[in-house]
Amino acid sequence: MNIQQILNEYKRQTNVTNDYIAQKIGVTKSTVSRWCNGQIKKISPDTLQKLSSLIGIDFDQMTKITQFSFEKPILGTVKAGYGLFAQENIEGYLSVSEEEYEQGDYFLRVEGNSMIQAKIHDQDLLYVKSVNDVTNHTIGIVLIENEEVTVKRIIKKEKYLILEAANPDVEPKIFTWEEVKSLPVQIIGKVIYARRNF
Repeated sequence: MNIQQILNEYKRQTNVTNDYIAQKIGVTKSTVSRWCNGQIKKISPDTLQKLSSLIGIDFDQMTKITQFSFEKPILGTVKAGYGLFAQENIEGYLSVSEEEYEQGDYFLRVEGNSMIQAKIHDQDLLYVKSVNDVTNHTIGIVLIENEEVTVKRIIKKEKYLILEAANPDVEPKIFTWEEVKSLPVQIIGKVIYARRNF
């Protein structure tokens, strides 16, 4: 964890601005902005003490922080099957560990059972890293024709892109590389893991 991450989480969780932080600790708004975007990574001891008091965290014990939670948004739903239109309505936020915070970007709620043999079930929450490509046979999030979002194992062949279910009752979807470009069929995420019973 670093000062940039802590400040950005503090701002998101409390809805305060850079200007508010600057006024409280006696620095310029641009200085706070540079902390938040990572341009300044070190802070003088006096300023650090003021910032620590404002946020309520002892920066000398960053590895032992327990009262400061890291969270990622639930952006909507993804079809474990086909036919669900893309939705990006934030349902809320889920706490993640510091390590997980770096690994992914958002959660999607699963609808359907086409991935049950990959241990992805209806209503699970998938933790997703935003990417525009994945290695062959990776479970990813795919946007079809800018409308339909699905989670499938992505298989790349010489002439085809295959979206394969992990359920024998669900047929794979097969696209030529020309269709991938023209429709389009876009890889938008890589599944890091699934959470159940939330």
